[in-house]
Amino acid sequence: MKFGKSICILNVGGTKYAFPRDVIKDFPLRRVSRLHSCVSEKEVLEVCDDYDRERNEFFFDRHSEAFGFIMLYVKYGKLRFVPQMCELSFYNEMIYWGLESSHLEFCCQRRLDERMSDTYTYFSEEDTKTEDELRAEEELENPAATGRGSAKWLERMRRTFEEPTSSVAAQILASVSVIFVIVSMVILCASTLPDWKTAENNSVEEHRYTDNLMDPSGIIEAVCIGWFTAECIVRFIVSKDKCEFVRRPLNIIDLLAITPYYISVLMTVLTGENSQLQRAGVTLRVLRMMRIFWVIKLARHFLGLQTLGLTLKRCYREMVMLLVFICVAMAIFGALSQLLEHGLDLEMGNEDYASIPAACWG
Repeated sequence: MKFGKSICILNVGGTKYAFPRDVIKDFPLRRVSRLHSCVSEKEVLEVCDDYDRERNEFFFDRHSEAFGFIMLYVKYGKLRFVPQMCELSFYNEMIYWGLESSHLEFCCQRRLDERMSDTYTYFSEEDTKTEDELRAEEELENPAATGRGSAKWLERMRRTFEEPTSSVAAQILASVSVIFVIVSMVILCASTLPDWKTAENNSVEEHRYTDNLMDPSGIIEAVCIGWFTAECIVRFIVSKDKCEFVRRPLNIIDLLAITPYYISVLMTVLTGENSQLQRAGVTLRVLRMMRIFWVIKLARHFLGLQTLGLTLKRCYREMVMLLVFICVAMAIFGALSQLLEHGLDLEMGNEDYASIPAACWG
């Protein structure tokens, strides 16, 4: 910038911000940093709406409150939506100042994706057919376009599996996945009922040499595992960054939920024993109960569960403090209960309160 004073004033919707000229040069917002390279008022007016040479003040006819939140991102590195403001309007402000949706916090990114999917315009079948025909002709004339078509197809597949609200196919896929999760959880909970165990033991006695997968619960379990495995493999294939995919918490949970089943099957093959008898082992029972992680898979399809997870992550200090308070209260009242119920009269004392841990549990 070859003109004006050393202090630059940004007037955004009536709210003024003063910055030194050197700060403008490396400003995180691209539109603001472009002011430093301007050499004439004509170039300045291509970046802002008006300019006052005497006060070296640049006017931007934009939403002042939205820019205030964007300045909080410049200062603290966290960008969130303005309360009571349309997500798309705020996104337009972000684009104007040179930001992208990836700069938003994850919870706000989800809100933006849902908002954009709600306003998504579906093409008619004839329009889609015409578009496909034009793409096919373009690929015949230009072979390099085939690679771009494959990239678009992978992106469409990725959105279908990662963003349940992106299309009708994604919503159907998410619904099927939720159904499989619910069915698997019902089977897991029912298998712990006494009547279920009795029927299972009778089935083992009648079919001692029959593989467990032949009973209905085994078949349902195998089908659910097959679906989850196929879903996880496809999502891994179409993901942009494979390393980032492996590091995501929800994907780690998927792996923890799927792996125990294959470990159980592998141990059955290696030992040659009936899988029902193997489940009596402590290790396999623990592995089988790890299927409870499937419940967390629901967070992939419900924004409320994701919000709960983010809340717990950001408030972990308060949660630890709450647990400390609970432990302190348990220790105090457990000691008093043990003293009153058992410690004062050893002969007639209540054996359920024989120790402080027992009193805390009681």
